[in-house]
Amino acid sequence: MEPPKMNPVVEPLSWMLGTWLSDPPGAGTYPTLQPFQYLEEVHISHVGQPMLNFSFNSFHPDTRKPMHRECGFIRLKPDTNKVAFVSAQNTGVVEVEEGEVNGQELCIASHSIARISFAKEPHVEQVSPALLPARSCLLFAAVCGVSLFLFREITRKFRLNSEGKLEQTVSMATTTQPMTQHLHVTYKKVTP
Repeated sequence: MEPPKMNPVVEPLSWMLGTWLSDPPGAGTYPTLQPFQYLEEVHISHVGQPMLNFSFNSFHPDTRKPMHRECGFIRLKPDTNKVAFVSAQNTGVVEVEEGEVNGQELCIASHSIARISFAKEPHVEQVSPALLPARSCLLFAAVCGVSLFLFREITRKFRLNSEGKLEQTVSMATTTQPMTQHLHVTYKKVTP
């Protein structure tokens, strides 16, 4: 069976395709948390539809215990640089982020966030990620066994750097903290 042909609508995001592994481990920090590290595997693919499929799976760097997980779709509005990032997370958060792709950089911010009714406080009011997002907080919670912050807004930035590595940065604000960078991770491509 031949692999499906990429839908031309998502061609501006083709630089994101592949399987990516954190290299070095991702770094998380926040005023109310001890700094932490994590490993993450990212898989971004297509099936010929006008969207990309993605999954983010993070692991504790020492024990390899699964931590944060997130999966969903990246859609591009035809004939524009407008992008929607739709994700479901293992913490009970479902999110829609929107933004723009410009060259090999994708910047998105939360459009809407829903969460399970029994999520714990403090709630995140704003999140701003650069290549990969809200995940760090989820990652930290899974690694350290603490309550997860709840999101009200998220921003992310993904970019392909000059070495051909994918970077993601995530920032957030909670009900008790102002907007602050939370996660940064660099990924090395392991499969096209």
